[in-house]
Amino acid sequence: MTGTLLLGLLNAAAFMLCVSFVAYVTMIILPFLRHRPGAVGDGQEFSWHFVIPCLDEEAVITATVEHLVRTFPQTQLWCVDDGSTDATPKILAQLARRHRQVHVITRKLPAARSGKGPVLNVGWEAIVASLPAGIDTDRLIVGVLDADARLDTAALEVIAGPDYFADPDVGAVQIQVRVTSRPETSGTSRQPLLVRLQDLEFSGPIAAMQLLRRRSGSVGMGGNGQFTRLTTLNKIAATHGTPWHGALLEDFELGLHVLLSGSRTEYCHDAWVEQEGLPRLKALIRQRSRWAQGSMQCFRYLGPVLRSPSITTAGALEIAYFLFIPWSQLVGGLVYAASLLVMAYYAVVQPGGLDAWLSAGAWGVLPLFLLFGLAPFFVWGPIYRSRSANHVSRRKAVGLGVANWIYSYMHYAAVWWAFIRMVRVRHDWKKTVRVATGPVLMPSVGRTATVAGGFAPRRGDRLVVPARLRLDPLTLDPLMVDGLVLSATDQAS
Repeated sequence: MTGTLLLGLLNAAAFMLCVSFVAYVTMIILPFLRHRPGAVGDGQEFSWHFVIPCLDEEAVITATVEHLVRTFPQTQLWCVDDGSTDATPKILAQLARRHRQVHVITRKLPAARSGKGPVLNVGWEAIVASLPAGIDTDRLIVGVLDADARLDTAALEVIAGPDYFADPDVGAVQIQVRVTSRPETSGTSRQPLLVRLQDLEFSGPIAAMQLLRRRSGSVGMGGNGQFTRLTTLNKIAATHGTPWHGALLEDFELGLHVLLSGSRTEYCHDAWVEQEGLPRLKALIRQRSRWAQGSMQCFRYLGPVLRSPSITTAGALEIAYFLFIPWSQLVGGLVYAASLLVMAYYAVVQPGGLDAWLSAGAWGVLPLFLLFGLAPFFVWGPIYRSRSANHVSRRKAVGLGVANWIYSYMHYAAVWWAFIRMVRVRHDWKKTVRVATGPVLMPSVGRTATVAGGFAPRRGDRLVVPARLRLDPLTLDPLMVDGLVLSATDQAS
C-alpha cells in the first residue's frame, strides 16, 4: 500500500510539472506566431560603440572586425584582449593600426581571465574616458558582441526605431540570436545536427520567451547582440560601482539591474546577430552548465525584483519563474527518475510481470507522454521550418522536432553539473574554444584580410594558420596563395 501511494504521489508530481510546462510553452508560442515586424528608425541619430571581449580569438576575430568596419563605418569598436596567449594580441594591434575606429584594450594577469563582466566593465570605462564633455549619453548606445559575431546589416536602423531606442523609456535592447557552424554555410541545410538544434533553440523557444517577456516587461539580456544606453550603464554604476557584476550569467544580471534602475528592457525579433555553434556535446553541456550556474547565482535578486516598484507584477512573476527554472529542473529530474524506477519495479515484481502491468492500464502512460513529454519539444521543428530563413524540408522538420526532445535532456546534465559546482564553491569558468573555419590573415604592414570571411588577400600579407587547424596546401587556390607567407600561429612575429 505504501508503495502504491508513493507511486501515485510521484506520478502526480510529474504530471503537475508536465502540465505547467505545457501551459508555459503554449503561452510563449502564441505571441511568437503572431509577431509582425515594427517600424524602423534612423541609426544616424545615435552614436554606436561596440565592446568585443577577446580571449584566444585568433580563429575568428579578423573576420568579425573587418565585417563590422565594412558594414558599420560609423561605429567605434573596443576590442578587449583578456590575457590571450595565442596570436590575438598581434592581430588586434594590426587591426587597430589599419582602422582608426578600432581600439584595443589589454588586460594582464592576474586581473585578466576573471570573467566576462570585468572585461565589459573595462570597455565601458574606456568608452566613458574617451568622450568629450557635454555629450548626450542618452544617444550613445553600447553594444556587446562576441568575437565571432555577424551582425545584421539593418540592425542599427531597426533598434533605433520607435519601439526601441527612439522610446526614451527603453534602457536596453536584446536582438535575436542565430547559430551557425561557420559563415559560409549560413542559411543552408549543411549545418551539423547539434548546431542546427542550437539555432532552433535560440530562434525558436528562446525568441518566443523573449516575445512573451515584451508583454510582461521582463525582457532578459543576452551575452551577444546586447545594446544599452550609456546613461543606463552610468546610472547602474553610480549605484553599484560598475554596470556588470560577478554572476556567470552577467548578461541576464545586467538586464535585472536595468529593470531595477527604472528603465525598460526590450527584445527585437526583427534584427539578429549570428554566432558560432558548438559542434561537440561536452562543450555544449559545459557552456550550459555555466549559464545554469549563473542563473542560480542570480536567484539572490528575487527579493529585490518582487519588491521593486518599477517592475510590473507580471514581469516580477515571469522573472521569478525564470530564476526557479534550474531548481525545478533539479527537482524534476529526481521526480521523473524516481517515478520511472518505481514503475519499472512494480512492472517486474507484480504477478504476471511486465505483460500484466501493461494490460492493467500502463499503456495509458503513452498518450500522456506524447502530449506532455514529446509534443512541447516536437512542435518547434515544424515552427522552425516555417519561421526561419533556413531551408528545411518537412521530413527534416519532423526529425528536428524529435531530436529537440532528446536535445532537451542535455539541460538536465548541465544543471546538475552547475549544482555540483555551486556545492563545491566553484565560480571559475572555462573559455569556449572557437572552431577554426579557415586560415586567418595577419597583415604584414598594417593590413588585415581573412580567407574565412571572404576578404581577398594581397601580395605581402601573412597567412597565419591556427596550430589546431590542419591545412592542405593543395586545397588552396594558387592565385590566393601566391605572394603570401605561410606560417604557424605560434611562429608569428
